[in-house]
Amino acid sequence: MTKTPTAPVLSVRELNRATLARQLLLRRATLSAKDAVEHLVGLQAQNVKPPYHALAARLEGFAPQELSAAMEAREVVRIVTMRSTIHTHTADDCLTLRPLVQAARERELYGFRKGLAGVDLDRLAAISRELVEAEPRTMKQLREALLAEWPDADPPALAIAARCRLPLVQVTPRGLWGRSGQVALTTAEHWLGRPSEPAPAPDATVLRYLAAFGPASVKDMQTWAGLTRLREAFERLRPHLVTFTDEHGAELFDLPDAPRPDADTPAPARLLPEFDNLLLSHADRSRVVSADYKGRTWRGNQAYPTLLVDGFLAGVWRLEETGERSVLTVEPFGTLTGRRRAEVTEEAARMLTALSGTPSPSQAPTASSSASSSASSSASSSVSYDIRFGTVVRG
Repeated sequence: MTKTPTAPVLSVRELNRATLARQLLLRRATLSAKDAVEHLVGLQAQNVKPPYHALAARLEGFAPQELSAAMEAREVVRIVTMRSTIHTHTADDCLTLRPLVQAARERELYGFRKGLAGVDLDRLAAISRELVEAEPRTMKQLREALLAEWPDADPPALAIAARCRLPLVQVTPRGLWGRSGQVALTTAEHWLGRPSEPAPAPDATVLRYLAAFGPASVKDMQTWAGLTRLREAFERLRPHLVTFTDEHGAELFDLPDAPRPDADTPAPARLLPEFDNLLLSHADRSRVVSADYKGRTWRGNQAYPTLLVDGFLAGVWRLEETGERSVLTVEPFGTLTGRRRAEVTEEAARMLTALSGTPSPSQAPTASSSASSSASSSASSSVSYDIRFGTVVRG
């Protein structure tokens, strides 16, 4: 009998470096904001600023106005897709990925079945579509209009049913840098002027997921997408993929020519937003989050922006903006060497100047070894900031 070859084992550090390379976090890419959003298969976007922070960490020369311009041109939109969370997607992905996860959005309604007793969901979808395509509506406006049709139903459940049944996008100015407004919704088809695609087979999305998050297991992708039963798609694609195992024996799939850098490849410090997909898109997150720091970026329903040092979760940060001054406070989970602190400070200065729309300073400020020290700089005559190492108030 021919013995089946054993798949190569990838260490945690090898998985870390491979994933960082796919996520544009080993070195900044020269992609446009739209192309980066497409490559990353969307950016988590519960709040307005996280997509901008995510791109500032990943793109060379990024300016927030570029993403805003793409949103105003309707080339990029905000819509509920994977894991029933708001994502920033390209228009094309909006019209294909939402149908892919539509079955999961339908199943989501099961949790609201008591509040929707007696509600004809097909009629609800038709009425909701007519309402939001006549003019964009807030969830409150949509809820009140639907309550007139079903006065005995649970009001929040009615609006959630509309969101689950229809591909509702948040219209601008919501999501624009410095000009965001309240959430108002219309259908993707109406906003983009073209119909959604039929629900696709997941195969093409599997390949895109691996390109952005691989090497990965079937469970990893199911965690990212909020879907189940993806094993068949991976098996169909197996002849075109390579396989590995992690240190625990789990099978990992990957694209043959995807980057898998050496474990010792330098990984610069990065400041990521809350809910960054790097930390949410694998069933096993040990490739980025050590067991010691698991759960440290959350308190209740509050998530904190995260710090990567040497490619791994190393702390959280907070940005407070008052008038013309910004204060960025970093809370490392452990002791940072002087070199690491200087690296974090330089990265923070780069991000702050990028988001202020001014050129990065040729020399970023550095912090002293004191835990409560701060570094100050003036990026321009109108923008100044402090970078501090201390305790982030969580409350």
